[in-house]
Amino acid sequence: MSQQQDFAARLRWWRRQRSLSQLDLAGRTDVSQRHLSFLELGRASPSRDMVMRLATALDVPLRQQNSLLTAAGFAPV
Repeated sequence: MSQQQDFAARLRWWRRQRSLSQLDLAGRTDVSQRHLSFLELGRASPSRDMVMRLATALDVPLRQQNSLLTAAGFAPV
């Protein structure tokens, strides 16, 4: 599984765990639903800032935030 696909799967999993729609999460992070969809499909790569915004909006614990950052190709905090 490529890094981008790994991040996409993790993002989708966290969003579903928090019972949020793409539209809800997009509203919380100030991005379009389309961009969020592209991130979840692996068609777009997130910036480090975007990964952190998504993790904060999803209330992801620090250890798992580091896992998301690593999956997106960034160094952990």
